[in-house]
Amino acid sequence: MRFLCDEMLHGLGRWLRAAGYDTVIAEQGLPDRVLARRSAEEDRVLLTKDRHLVAVAGRKARVVLVTGDGVDESARALRQSLEIDWEYAPFTRCLVDNSPLEPASPDLAAVAPTGIGGPLRHCPVCRRLYWPGGHVRRMQRRLAAWQRGLALPR
Repeated sequence: MRFLCDEMLHGLGRWLRAAGYDTVIAEQGLPDRVLARRSAEEDRVLLTKDRHLVAVAGRKARVVLVTGDGVDESARALRQSLEIDWEYAPFTRCLVDNSPLEPASPDLAAVAPTGIGGPLRHCPVCRRLYWPGGHVRRMQRRLAAWQRGLALPR
């Protein structure tokens, strides 16, 4: 599945990227008809909290009204409504620009923190460097909790 999140679901969109899904996050202020057309043209599921957008886009594209307050409730709702696998392909896409990550070259490893103990990846578009630090372990626990429908770990 590929997604297009409206601007209200920016945070959820980044988490979908973290889970490995090709997810575009709409720029602020785009008209509903533009979002509907883009979703249809790119064969993306349009995710929104806007009932009006559902009515407008539902004629042209697949649209899901995301329920729940906050990212955690919305993530659990998506797990149920779309059977999202929150452990699909974790940390394989850039969280910023959605590009697939690539293994980092040895010269990039020289600028990474020492002792990272895991695969080093980089984004070929924005050049960000990704490594499995403590933040990744916390994110993995959150994705796993959403996948299993559990309360979030502390």
